[in-house]
Amino acid sequence: MKTLLIFRHAKSSWDQPGLRDHDRPLNPRGRRAAPRMGRFLVERDLVPDRIVSSTAVRARTTAELAAAEFDREVEIETTSDLYGASPDGYIEAAEAMGGAAERLMLVGHNPGITSLVWQLTGKGEYMPTAALAAVELDIDDWSELGSVRRGRLIGFWRPKALP
Repeated sequence: MKTLLIFRHAKSSWDQPGLRDHDRPLNPRGRRAAPRMGRFLVERDLVPDRIVSSTAVRARTTAELAAAEFDREVEIETTSDLYGASPDGYIEAAEAMGGAAERLMLVGHNPGITSLVWQLTGKGEYMPTAALAAVELDIDDWSELGSVRRGRLIGFWRPKALP
């Protein structure tokens, strides 16, 4: 049994016209939401064993700010394959980079992130910025993820809705 944490990057800034989309930083709201979600993962005993993030600044920063709140060190790997990825792209990244993690977190972007949750669970949850979905999967190895028919959505959280 594996758990996949699907985390959309926190709110990004549009304050710098002409800045490449890949290079947009988090805005102040995003810089507050990312660590809040990290603390929430600790509170729920859902700290991942490994994080795989898009290389986009807003995704990488989201992963780093969340991980800084964890009660242990968690490796963050980045891949440009998650920037603009389809659900299948996220699945391929998890299969290739999940390693021995029991709980893997993917940090990325819409629309792929929302579609991934739907594809894995059959639940049509829209993933706003800094939203997190936890999916339980009946697999023993991440290489099996592409053959999963359905996972079980065990949680869906938005930072605004947290206590």
